[in-house]
Amino acid sequence: MTENEIKDNFYKIREEIHVAEAKAGRAAGSVRLCAVSKFHPVEDVYAAMQAGQTLFGENRVQEASAKFSGIRESGKECTLHIIGALQLNKVKKAAEIASCIESADREELLAELEKHCARLGKNIEIYFELHTGEDSKSGYPDEASLLESAQHCAEGRYPHIVPAGLMTMAPFTSDEKEIRKSFATLRSLQQKLRSEFPSLRLDTLSMGMSGDYRIAIEEGSTEVRIGTALFGARA
Repeated sequence: MTENEIKDNFYKIREEIHVAEAKAGRAAGSVRLCAVSKFHPVEDVYAAMQAGQTLFGENRVQEASAKFSGIRESGKECTLHIIGALQLNKVKKAAEIASCIESADREELLAELEKHCARLGKNIEIYFELHTGEDSKSGYPDEASLLESAQHCAEGRYPHIVPAGLMTMAPFTSDEKEIRKSFATLRSLQQKLRSEFPSLRLDTLSMGMSGDYRIAIEEGSTEVRIGTALFGARA
């Protein structure tokens, strides 16, 4: 895909987000775009940055490190989130390169992340990921286990970790009711967590991708993760 095509896609997506915000009775700018650049070359990232995009999401730590270290060395400003399932042996590098781990899905991962962030002297944001879709998707398997981790964060067990939101992936289905149910579940959990743990920020609801982001915005999403609609199909 050419630079101009990516720019055109970016402007189209931004406009569609604004339309969805208005339709839902929400303020313009209440939803931010996370450009999912996994498996796309660094040239595509630069094209999106030229259009004004600054937040990017990557699934694989090794790919993200190779791609974004060069971008940062060039002096370009951007923010990197890790959005894919994170193996423990990748946490060290993830802590070094990312500002947020959107796929925090187990206590063991939080402990490993805290260890490396303490060594770096760095605070890192996380989104608690809740499983609401197919069995193959990552995420806390239920609300109880997620609530336990949130409690540990509120108690100060992980001082270098900043719980900033929640994330989920809706099931891959054409059934809009099932998609809405997934997003509504996450929104309800956010409200519950805010009530039980007021010290945790948890502002962000990261939900909605290329095929369902308009529905997600109607259901309260504050961050949509879009790759294909922006960069085209992955090679």
